Amino acid sequence: MPTDLKPTVRPEDTLERLDIRLGRVLSAELEPSAPRPAYRLQIDFGRYGVRSSVGRFTSHPPSELVGRQVMGVLNFEPRQIGDVSSEVLIIGIQARGKDSGEATFLTPALEGKLGSKLF
Repeated sequence: MPTDLKPTVRPEDTLERLDIRLGRVLSAELEPSAPRPAYRLQIDFGRYGVRSSVGRFTSHPPSELVGRQVMGVLNFEPRQIGDVSSEVLIIGIQARGKDSGEATFLTPALEGKLGSKLF
């Protein structure tokens, strides 16, 4: 059973360096300046504040995103997407049957406290 796994790494060199925390989507609207269809999201990370993100979660209507809990990487450098500075990367996977980069978000099975760290 062949796989294309990346080389083994130590947690202290990777996961422990990333600040991945739980947030709640406050708003989702199409971002017209993005090069591909994408939403501009406002996400509440509790004591870590409200952050903006631009992501290709367009397989979901905005009403399905608002109120959902999502995981985001808070300590990546902001990335300019169109006219917007995307401050946080929301963790997702490619949506089934969709173009490359079109994603669905990862969310916890149970509600968690906003700002909780992934471990």
